[in-house]
Amino acid sequence: MMNRHIQIVSLAFLLGACSQAVIAPVETQRPDRDPGAALAAIRAAGANAQSSVEVKPLRDPAVEGMLRRARDLEAQGQLAQALELARDAQKVASASPEIMQYEAELLIQMREWKQAEAAAKRSWELGPRVGALCARNQQTLVETRSASGDVGGTEEARQQLAACNVPAPGRY
Repeated sequence: MMNRHIQIVSLAFLLGACSQAVIAPVETQRPDRDPGAALAAIRAAGANAQSSVEVKPLRDPAVEGMLRRARDLEAQGQLAQALELARDAQKVASASPEIMQYEAELLIQMREWKQAEAAAKRSWELGPRVGALCARNQQTLVETRSASGDVGGTEEARQQLAACNVPAPGRY
């Protein structure tokens, strides 16, 4: 009788655990999201940024070499190795917004949308908030938030993207 009671309680517990797993929310990323198109939009936003203000710090030649190798690996489709090199460069450069953004772009190609969003946010928080890097940061947020179905966040990032462009002052 006692064994039967334990079996029933155990079965109820297992069924309860299974039903909770089914009910748990699933991440709402669109499976059809094209990382290549997102990356193209991000890099185009940086290339097309119309800002009179650009902040480009000098970088250690060793870091430049690491990033050059990372870009070569990216071009060969070896994204995990490229990301590892970019993160190594980040350790040497200590909190470089440009490298954080590059990490975000690699993560997008790997379909790691949430991690990419976090990297782009950190980059924007530490970066100049104007110019090409700002535009890449905000376009990354547009892409990642759109991929997760965050309509309000996507619109907010689009508004911030417009603020990245700082027109030149009038000349007298």
